[in-house]
Amino acid sequence: MSQKRPLEGIRIVNLGWVWAGPIVGQTLAFLGADVLKVESRERVDMMRTLPPFAEGKPGPDRSLSNHAAWAGNGSVSLNLKEKEARQLALELITHADGVVENFGPGVMERFDLGYERLRQAKRDIILLSLPSAGLYGPLEHVRTYGLSLTSLTGLDSLVGYKGGGPIPFENAFADPMAGIFGAFAMVVALNHRRNTGQGQHVDFSQQEGIMQMVGPAYMDYVLNGRVAGPKSNEHPLGTAAPHSVFRCRGEDRWISIAVQTEAEWAGLMRAMGEPEWVRAEQFASAQARIAHIDALHARLAEWTAPQDDRALAELLQRHGVAAAPVLNVGDLLRDPHYAARKTFIEVEHPLGFRETIYGAYVKMSRTPAVVRTGPMIGQDNERAFREILGLSEERYRDLVERKIIY
Repeated sequence: MSQKRPLEGIRIVNLGWVWAGPIVGQTLAFLGADVLKVESRERVDMMRTLPPFAEGKPGPDRSLSNHAAWAGNGSVSLNLKEKEARQLALELITHADGVVENFGPGVMERFDLGYERLRQAKRDIILLSLPSAGLYGPLEHVRTYGLSLTSLTGLDSLVGYKGGGPIPFENAFADPMAGIFGAFAMVVALNHRRNTGQGQHVDFSQQEGIMQMVGPAYMDYVLNGRVAGPKSNEHPLGTAAPHSVFRCRGEDRWISIAVQTEAEWAGLMRAMGEPEWVRAEQFASAQARIAHIDALHARLAEWTAPQDDRALAELLQRHGVAAAPVLNVGDLLRDPHYAARKTFIEVEHPLGFRETIYGAYVKMSRTPAVVRTGPMIGQDNERAFREILGLSEERYRDLVERKIIY
């Protein structure tokens, strides 16, 4: 069995921050790349300020959110406000294969680290930029976080209760989604360089990546002229009934049920014991069920309410119905499926505490990923500056004392 992972020997300098940037590095590290995050105590990454903190003690090296998001990334500390620090970053990039950044357009140029400058230093370098809305166009300088990205893409306009206004997504899921897309873009660019010897600047618009989620509504508008709006949990194109979540026995326990074909409807009727109400004219066909979906959902909710969510999901699955319990975060950590796949793992942090972070979502049979907790600030400084760049001990200590390396 080969132990060499696909990207071993590849080095990535990661200037990303918050959530999208680290997920690029995390994914590439799962594949074996040596990823070095460039950060500074002068401007601490926002992710390092987020609770919960290990043992309840706040600190930039104790944020469990940071350790999970930045898993697999190393860290070098450079105060990029200083010209010497920017020069060191450039020198480090000459020993790398790719660079990641998710700043707004123009920031890398202000650091004198724009693509043309990087190309002068290393001809075949790959720069992956993940701006909110792309590197050009009327929205190029728009400021967003993951939450506002879902508004910009139209996604928030589709989320909410039927007949009501939009309810924006609570979680900034756009960030990790863009990070995984971005990692794929870097892998493609690395493969292109292997085949041609050419580096490139990848302009990955997070907005355009996330916009794929509104594809059905977009096509409905193009083909039918309908502007979609919030529909609660109904199918976005109105082609399935039932299609919602239904309360079950216990506190805040729910099950999702979706039926799209007549075979699935027959399976649902069998699972329910074929009660008399399912034979009503208003439920006799898929078209009729969709037209009377509120009445159908009300009937189904009466049936699910006294039942256990997991047991009911298993029953429905046996009858060919797409059903699943609505798991909360506590359920995820205890779920036997996720335990078997090591979706969440416990690791030892160098500061001496144990914590639970994400396991590798990239799983390969011959080259399993090695998962390391997110880095302490500057933990790889000695390796980066003394070993990779070959700085003398005296020069290195001088840069540390003057807070160039900081």
